[in-house]
Amino acid sequence: METSKSLVLLTLLCCYVITASSAKLFVGGKEGWTVPKSKDEQHHFFNDWAATNRFRVNDTLRFKYKKDSVMVVKDEEEYNKCRSSHPLFFSNNGDTSFRLDRPSLFYFISGVTGHCHHGLKMIIKVLDDNSPPLPPSLPADDPPNHKSSATSHYSASVAAAAALPLLALPLFF
Repeated sequence: METSKSLVLLTLLCCYVITASSAKLFVGGKEGWTVPKSKDEQHHFFNDWAATNRFRVNDTLRFKYKKDSVMVVKDEEEYNKCRSSHPLFFSNNGDTSFRLDRPSLFYFISGVTGHCHHGLKMIIKVLDDNSPPLPPSLPADDPPNHKSSATSHYSASVAAAAALPLLALPLFF
C-alpha cells in the first residue's frame, strides 16, 4: 500500500515538473507568421508580440503561415539586413515548430524577398532557469487582440500542475 502511494506521488510530481517546464506559443497569435497589414505595425508587430511573453528553455514556438518561410539567423547584423546565406534554421512547410533549446537571443526572419523588410521578423530572448518567476497573467475580461495568450497559458499550466499534488492528499489520509 505504501509503495503504491509513493508511486502515485512520484507520478504526480513528474507531471508537475513536465507541465511547468515548457510552453507552446503560437507566433503572432491568431494572425500567425504573416507580413503585418498596417504600415504602423511593420517594424514592431512581432517584437511587440515577443515582449508580451516570457520565453524559457524548452518552450516551443509554432509558426503558422502560407507561402512563406522561417529562418533563424546567427546575429543582429543578419537580422537587420534581412538576409543570411547560411541560416542556422530554415523551414517553409507552413506549420513550423522551433524548440528554444538554450538561453540566448534568437533572430527570426522571413526568407521570402521583401517580407522581412515589411516587418516579418522577430527577436526572442530566452531566459535561463534561474530567471525570476512569471508575472501574473492578464485578467480574463481583457479583449482578445493580436497578442498571444502564452503568458496566461504558461501560468495556467503551472497552476494546474501545482494543484496535482493536492489531489493526491486523500490517498495519504
